[in-house]
Amino acid sequence: MRVLHLAAEIYPLVKTGGLADVVAALPAALAARGLDTRVLVPGMPGILSGVVGLKRVVRIGPAFGAAIITLRLGRLPDSGVPVYVIDAPFLYRRDGSPYLGPDGRDWNDNHRRFALLGWIAAHLASGELDRNWRPDVVHAHDWHAGLAPAYIAQNPALNTATVFTIHNLAFRGLFPLDHHNDLGLLISGADQSALEFHGQLSFMKAALVHAKRVNAVSPTYAQEICLPEFGWGLDGLLRDRGSDLSGILNGVDYLVWNPQTDPALAKNYDHDDLRGKDACKAKLQSELGFARRAKAPLFAVVSRLTAQKGMDLILGALPAILAEGGQLVVIGSGEAEIEAAYRAAAAEYPENVSVHLGYDDAFSHRIMAGADVLLVPSRFEPCGLTQLYALRYGTLPLVRRVGGLADTVIDATPESLQAGTANGFVFVDANSRALAARIADACALYRDGTAWRLVQKRGMLQDYSWADSAVRYEALYRSI
Repeated sequence: MRVLHLAAEIYPLVKTGGLADVVAALPAALAARGLDTRVLVPGMPGILSGVVGLKRVVRIGPAFGAAIITLRLGRLPDSGVPVYVIDAPFLYRRDGSPYLGPDGRDWNDNHRRFALLGWIAAHLASGELDRNWRPDVVHAHDWHAGLAPAYIAQNPALNTATVFTIHNLAFRGLFPLDHHNDLGLLISGADQSALEFHGQLSFMKAALVHAKRVNAVSPTYAQEICLPEFGWGLDGLLRDRGSDLSGILNGVDYLVWNPQTDPALAKNYDHDDLRGKDACKAKLQSELGFARRAKAPLFAVVSRLTAQKGMDLILGALPAILAEGGQLVVIGSGEAEIEAAYRAAAAEYPENVSVHLGYDDAFSHRIMAGADVLLVPSRFEPCGLTQLYALRYGTLPLVRRVGGLADTVIDATPESLQAGTANGFVFVDANSRALAARIADACALYRDGTAWRLVQKRGMLQDYSWADSAVRYEALYRSI
């Protein structure tokens, strides 16, 4: 079976969040099962410089505002998975993130930049672009790839199976409705209702209507997005998809996230010998300018600094951390007001709070290894990967019971501790008081070194590799 994945980013070449990790790891896991998998990505500078052995497949264009478009084929540097790169300098060779300019604003031609991604996927599905390879399944990831199922569905000659994965429904790919004139899509009658969302054009809705199967990145999130609270106005459409909607939990690439082999760590370790984790904590405390106190609980945040991620809740619960003699390290970027609030907290408590705006992959690994507790108090969370990384590194996740967090973290209650199933801490109400209460409970358990070690080891032994999820994706492909 030949499967084409398409997305706007891929680890380690271009990454803004967990989407990049998934797009790098899932095709490789499917290839390990014998599927012929390839990836299609836009030619951002980091991708063009990072994909190895790029060779020209075909020259296309002009289209979507680009005079020159070249489809190239190479391989990912780590896994060797074949990857098509859309080399369109006018659209993709820019500074900034894949979606935003250096000024932090969306590129005003994003509708063309990402429509081209879906359009190329459809033409690969038709066999027009690469005569040596044609996919049986096109698997589009998130709104940036959302027009691929629409382009394929609007070509009556194509019967290619399409799967669309929702990584975050909050980002619906919204543009002015008249932008459809740039995209080569029919938009009248029934076709308009499939693309129009409250007077705008929505790439996300186009995918939800046209894909043969839709899945979310965790079972609980697949249920939540059918409710008005989490559905972002698309819950009715998702309910209408019925059995065509499913949830498959994301996995972890343990070749990248493994404390036994991680080159970023001061000392490697595993569940049988956690002395290396103690060394990582001491080194991290020194790096942050904190007092090297082995018994001080070290809390960590590795996240986008947004209200969705509950970052304001942590600010409200910061007194609880400090009252317990705890320390807090934060890495991430996001909303300006929340960033400013974290900078102010670090300035007020420099000996106990350290904030690093931006993203540093090696530093995030050191934080994951050196911290005792990872805070993930999200208001909604499609899957979450950081809590899975934390489990493998012996850092107990403290999460809100939503989405994939609910599917992966078992609260340390007296009953679950007795049963030997607990692997972290969970709270329900989205407020700082509820979070602070669980922080106090985590600190209480932390002071019981024997009980804490048991929970740590249990989490480290859990297997959230891609193997199981790849089996489920293969079954989904074969069903269509």
